Amino acid sequence: MEPLEIVTYPDKFLKQPTKPVENIDGELQNLIDRMAHTMFAAPGVGLAAIQVGHDKSLIVYDGNPGEDRPSLQVLINPRIVEAQGTIISENEGCLSVPDFRADVKRNAAVVVEGVDRDGKPVRIERNDFLAVVLQHEIDHLNGVLFIDRISALKRQLYRKRILKQIRHNE
Repeated sequence: MEPLEIVTYPDKFLKQPTKPVENIDGELQNLIDRMAHTMFAAPGVGLAAIQVGHDKSLIVYDGNPGEDRPSLQVLINPRIVEAQGTIISENEGCLSVPDFRADVKRNAAVVVEGVDRDGKPVRIERNDFLAVVLQHEIDHLNGVLFIDRISALKRQLYRKRILKQIRHNE
């Protein structure tokens, strides 16, 4: 299976909010499998459909990040229903924002609701690294990148570097 192409900053597609998933069908299951393959191959710990060119409210993530046995988790139409506290997510990165990491202010604990790939309701309560992953991926579904949550100066410096690389590669 070929990995999907990851859409990268500054592509404007990443800034648009996704549409809710209406039908969980074979086409969606295929997309989920291809997204999982892409995420694990990258390697990454989470991936939103918008990052691979699909404007669907869908994320996949590894339920056992950093462990030998990855655990594919799927959330369709996820939303944060409760959030508490504040932490700094240190050295946060993103497959759509290559070669850049930053400290990002996040909620310390979240409750997320959605459905799994079989359409069964899911409620997840996290106050660990996966709380950050869920916030990061759900941000993607709302057209928000982690660099939108850092200082304007750091964001501007990254943008200049990327635009220079793009011009250099043309």
